[in-house]
Amino acid sequence: MVNGALNGIRVLDVSRVLAGPWAGQLLADYGADVIKIERPGCGDDTRSWGPPWLRDADGNETDQSAYFLAANRNKRSVTLNLAHVDGQQILRELALKSDILIENFKVGTMRRFDLDAGTLRRENPGLIYCSVSAFGQTGSRSAEPGYDAMIQGAAGLMSITGPAADEGGGPQKVGVAVADLMAGMYAATAILAALAARQSGGSGQFIDLSLYDSQVAWLANQNMNYLVSGEAPVRQGSAHPNIVPYQAFATADGHLMLAVGNDRQFASCMQCLKYAELASDPRFSSNADRVRNRALLIPLLSERMGQRKTAHWLQAFAEHAVPAGPINDLSQVFGEPFAEERELVHEIPHPLAGTVATVANPVRFSATPVAYDRAPPLLGQHTDEVLMEVLNCSAERIQALRDAGAV
Repeated sequence: MVNGALNGIRVLDVSRVLAGPWAGQLLADYGADVIKIERPGCGDDTRSWGPPWLRDADGNETDQSAYFLAANRNKRSVTLNLAHVDGQQILRELALKSDILIENFKVGTMRRFDLDAGTLRRENPGLIYCSVSAFGQTGSRSAEPGYDAMIQGAAGLMSITGPAADEGGGPQKVGVAVADLMAGMYAATAILAALAARQSGGSGQFIDLSLYDSQVAWLANQNMNYLVSGEAPVRQGSAHPNIVPYQAFATADGHLMLAVGNDRQFASCMQCLKYAELASDPRFSSNADRVRNRALLIPLLSERMGQRKTAHWLQAFAEHAVPAGPINDLSQVFGEPFAEERELVHEIPHPLAGTVATVANPVRFSATPVAYDRAPPLLGQHTDEVLMEVLNCSAERIQALRDAGAV
């Protein structure tokens, strides 16, 4: 085991699907002991979200979905039936010996089980209890369920994602569950802030985090574009609302992404395109001018870009320090030498497959490196181990819990 930044911190990950598990995985990467609590027999919903499925050493499909593998490394799996009184009692006992609890049940569910923040924090005042929900613990929509795709739509993201209205097509969701992922990121940072506050002499606390609030929060400049102007941003395809030219362009053999961020880069870009005169044209000389005259500039650049192949333009832009890049699929991303240089893929021992690949956490610590110690667990793989280690349960008690259907 590496000496992680969160060594000695215990987390109960009583969440499923993506937002909560993503937060739990981040904390596990940073060295926390993350115990994933799962329903006996079926576990996390994403265990069944396949294909594709992990293959074993002989090439046969296992029951381990790629989706589950994406968000659950470095955790230990314990099965608990929270609808059973004995399962509830085990979770209470674990919470007494834990620093953090993450859950994403429908609002009110944990209270019905007497496993809510108020109850558990009376017994363990140092507990940091993070509830992730669709719409938050308060407000008229708090009881409503929600998944990432509907949140992307309801909280504004899809209104600015997809081709422009006059280009055909309609609103689109992002290709990964970004509402879930960003909620998970906010959860992890909030938990770390709460840990810092506790270590400064405070107690634990309750964290109310919603997918909806998170999705609205990270719309960033688009939020402020609306709040400053009073005009709702619209879909612009790959184009940027505040910077021009900053979008994808078709070339003679494909596409590239051009990302000109200032006037100096624009002048260099125009040199590459043999349009040097446009850099001093009063319609385009500043970014504000280019945004106002986008409809005049982009057709000129598009026509010129389509005359040569992608490789030609990328080389020319690189020589002139103009930010531009290819639009790669994932086989190209992981196939490039740069992926190996940055160690973007790690192999972790796995009980069924021999090893399983995992994508690196992007954080590079100088003194407390990210851990890649445990593969995403099999369902209930660590139940006996955790109950014996953390709660000093005897084999007889564990068997009695199993016989009763509590674990």
